[in-house]
Amino acid sequence: MELAETFGVLQRNFFSPLTMAFVLGMIATLVKSDIEFPEPVYKFIAIYLMFAIGLNGGVELSNTTLSEFLFPALATIFLAVALPTLCYFVLRGLARFDVSNAAGVAALYGSVSSVTFAASLSLVEAAGIGFEGFIPTLSALAEWGIVVALFWGRLGLRTRDDALGKVIRETLTGRSVILLMGGLIIGVTIGEPGFERIAVVFSQGSEGLFRGVLVLFLLEMGMVAARQLRDFANVGPFMLGFGVLMPMVMGLLGGTLGALSGMSLGGSFILAAIAASASYIDAPAAVRSALPRANPSIYLTSALGITLPFNLLLGLPILFIYIQWLCGLLGSPVLPPNPA
Repeated sequence: MELAETFGVLQRNFFSPLTMAFVLGMIATLVKSDIEFPEPVYKFIAIYLMFAIGLNGGVELSNTTLSEFLFPALATIFLAVALPTLCYFVLRGLARFDVSNAAGVAALYGSVSSVTFAASLSLVEAAGIGFEGFIPTLSALAEWGIVVALFWGRLGLRTRDDALGKVIRETLTGRSVILLMGGLIIGVTIGEPGFERIAVVFSQGSEGLFRGVLVLFLLEMGMVAARQLRDFANVGPFMLGFGVLMPMVMGLLGGTLGALSGMSLGGSFILAAIAASASYIDAPAAVRSALPRANPSIYLTSALGITLPFNLLLGLPILFIYIQWLCGLLGSPVLPPNPA
């Protein structure tokens, strides 16, 4: 790729409404502005975004055959096991973290960030390319990374087996999985004819509310991330490197497996973004419940204060450039833009 194209990707991502709203939120907190989202409003926005992503994906999935979905699903399941396992043993071996903190960080990095996921959809749309309709299903499958990370924690702490069953139950009934999979099932059931009746509210296209709500969500996330940056001293230089390098390693692996499994350019990039992201909405709740000794200032500061800003500003564009090169090498398909 030419240098001009590289700068074009970086510029398009930085000056998008999503990224600029995120930066504004960080600035507002750092200058001690009194901007604040009421908790019920924040929860409503998060619920709306996850349900809308699942619903749109379900509509697209209604036209997808099982043969197209099988290999990408297997690749995602592999990532859900491998990525949190890699994080756990890197933190245990190199950083000498105790079991609780290593498993707590691994749970966040083994899960999926809804903001990073939605930002990757926006970047693909801005590039004028499409992606497979089963992408939200892959995101839901990737959430199993939480269970894998907590399994390593329980194994290290010699926790009783019945506790693992409780965590699995809580993960399956967690907000993100229920909304993504529930929206997906509804979307498959109603198809395009049924979706047309509610598109004005849930469509990810220019005529729907989705993009505007997402901008507000990024504003809130920017404020939360800036508050976590104040705890950076508790994270240390190692976690700075971890929060930047680990997402890139995971994203490169995820995108490579996506392309090798036959996914399109857009789909492979979104799978890379899923692999590179770190959850800070649902996973922390599971960690607090299962690993009460894990320090929130470590796993939240890393995910929110380091990995999220890095992914939005540089990580996603870098992954997009890599996936463009790889898919060109493999001759992967480039799908037309998804219908609004």
